[in-house]
This record gives sequence, structure tokens and C-alpha cells, in this order.
Amino acid sequence: MATQFEFELESDLELEKPKKYKVFLLNDDYTTMDFVVDILMRIFHKSYEEAERIMLEIHKKERGLCGVYTYEIAETKVAQVHKRARENGFPLKAYMEEE
Repeated sequence: MATQFEFELESDLELEKPKKYKVFLLNDDYTTMDFVVDILMRIFHKSYEEAERIMLEIHKKERGLCGVYTYEIAETKVAQVHKRARENGFPLKAYMEEE
């Protein structure tokens, strides 16, 4: 049985939702469209159709939104993009910004 003190503590607790971060890929003149689609499918788990749509957005608007994640997940996805791009000789860049 909860005492009055325990009940007051529980009702005073306010949990904040974690901040979310948008992850974007940037357009460049060297990374192939096929490689961008592959990144979107492998790292961001997009369907082929969705990956192609985002790739065209990146191509036309200089950047494209890949997803919205908690800080740690967004940071990991940005690092994965940079690692895979380096391994394949592409200058593809990703970045994150707070939602």
C-alpha cells in the first residue's frame, strides 16, 4: 500500500520525451544514384521505391530526409553512412539536426 508521501512523489514525476533528430543525406557530384539508393535501403531500411524517391529528392533539392531518430540512433546512422561511403570511395555526407 502506497503512503501519501510515495503517492505525491509519483504524481510529481514528469518524464520528458527524448529529443528527436532528423538525418539528411547531401547531394554531391560524385556519389552514384545507385549507391545512395543502396545506403537508404541498408542503413535506413527503406523500400526500393522509397529509397529511389528520397534519392531523387536529394538530387533535386540538394538534401533529403532519411528519417527521424533519437540522438544515439541518428548519430550511429550518420557514422554508418560516412564509413560505408569512405569504404566505397564516395564523398557522400550525412548530418543530423534537432527536430
